[in-house]
Amino acid sequence: MRVESMPEIDQVPVSDDTTRQLTQIWREILDVDSIAPDQNYFDLGGDSSLAVQLFAQIEKIFGVKLPLATLFEAPTIEELARILRRDDSPTGWSSLVTIQSSGSRPPFFCIHGAGGTVLVYRELAQRLGPDQPFYGLQAIGLDASCPPLTRIEDMAALYTKEIRRKQPRGPYYLGGYCMGGTVAFEVAQQIRAQGEQVALLALFDTMDWSKVPPASIWDKSYHAVQRLVFHAANFSRLDRQGKAQFLREKAEVLRARIPVWRGMLLAKLSKNPRADASESLLLAKIWQANDVASVTYIAKPYAGTITDFRPLKQYRRYDRPDAKWDRLAKGGQRVIVVPSYPAGMLVEPFVQHLAAALETAISGAVQQNGNS
Repeated sequence: MRVESMPEIDQVPVSDDTTRQLTQIWREILDVDSIAPDQNYFDLGGDSSLAVQLFAQIEKIFGVKLPLATLFEAPTIEELARILRRDDSPTGWSSLVTIQSSGSRPPFFCIHGAGGTVLVYRELAQRLGPDQPFYGLQAIGLDASCPPLTRIEDMAALYTKEIRRKQPRGPYYLGGYCMGGTVAFEVAQQIRAQGEQVALLALFDTMDWSKVPPASIWDKSYHAVQRLVFHAANFSRLDRQGKAQFLREKAEVLRARIPVWRGMLLAKLSKNPRADASESLLLAKIWQANDVASVTYIAKPYAGTITDFRPLKQYRRYDRPDAKWDRLAKGGQRVIVVPSYPAGMLVEPFVQHLAAALETAISGAVQQNGNS
């Protein structure tokens, strides 16, 4: 049968029931009439919020719970169908996620933020290019097999094992955004305590959260106003094409937050949530656990060097001298200011600036450590 470049749904070749059912799920979630088995989820407009619904439906229909990060390994229907056919698919879960496996440079390990997933690092990994291996560390509990961890030290111990299983010996290149930077800091502490070298510890817009006092109603209100101001400031720095791209990216970020907010609300109101609601509840619990872990973690002096990537300006609540890393970085601190305001660092098109600065930092650390 001849397949047109834009086939109707009944013309798309479907090899089996698994592919057929996945195609129907994707059509409904992504709201498109026609999908070929080899089309990429992200190219079709998929994001982390829609992925929550997608995998909730997969669990409901196939009885298999897969992490959202499966989309890095299997971003097409045919690849996802192949995973669902594997006998080991229900038990193949790991905190370590391969985002970019190939490349001659030393691997970079990037730890999840408060949301627990690593889909937020997709654009950063792409901007670093095909020669940079990039691995994410996602939160334990995303597969609902166990409760989320509530201590940074415990998260770091788990992720250190995963990292060293992938790369047994140093030097190591580590990083993380926001709360993920806090975990990366502790991972670096534990790796050094094991006698291994950390060549780069990159913290992206990360504070010592234990030094940030609890927010009053006034603080929360002022923070919300600042967020709008910073979004407007980011927007104003762009040309027409950049503004359109930024709006699309921020819409995706907003949609990614909706399941978490929904889960927090459902936790109070619903006793028997649906499958997609259960996924929202899970994400909300992980987010809350990570927030608690961040503010209760007491950072100790770090013997190595810290590379601190900061936005042009910081929220007033977080702009405190004691919340910076210079007093803890006994091996020195390098501050890199990227040309974006808070909440823009990982978003297109601003992520290109972070990627360029990170690439330079990695190259410098490689040269200093004499490896490639």
